[in-house]
Amino acid sequence: MSGHGPAAVAPAAGSGGILGAATALLHKVNGMAAVVSAIAVGTAGCVLTWEATARYLFKIPSDWQDELSIFLLVGATFLSAAWVQEWRGHVGIQALAAILPPRADRIRRFLSDVASLVFCTFFSWKSWSLLIEAVHDGQTSNSAWGAPLWVPYGCMALGMSLVALQLLVQVLSRETLRHRA
Repeated sequence: MSGHGPAAVAPAAGSGGILGAATALLHKVNGMAAVVSAIAVGTAGCVLTWEATARYLFKIPSDWQDELSIFLLVGATFLSAAWVQEWRGHVGIQALAAILPPRADRIRRFLSDVASLVFCTFFSWKSWSLLIEAVHDGQTSNSAWGAPLWVPYGCMALGMSLVALQLLVQVLSRETLRHRA
């Protein structure tokens, strides 16, 4: 099994107690974030299409569309990351899975999840620091539009927090299953 699809989350989803409840709640939050991300990507496409049409056909230039599209795409990227992790949809090294014995591959995947959890937790903490600073200082972009920077920093902080939580649930559920066996 490549680690993709419903079976990738079935062990955690079948867990009872607090871990099972956390997994179910996170599954719903990740799903909502994925829908918001899809809408953001579609909106960015519409904004850029409007800009190209308005600029070249109607000679109506604007200065906000690039920045808005970047904000939308940054938000979509970070907010959808936990949903992708839930389904194990990130790029992985399948070549190792094919040559390693099953037990060694499980250990490799577990250690990879732990390392990812540490990195994403650090990234999340730094993103929250950036968000707090942007809100406190009233930071805006340097463009003529002057968009508030708390928007992309907030998406980064929330998205990375969701990824860290998703990884934590996956690591804990794997440990829980190992102790049951």
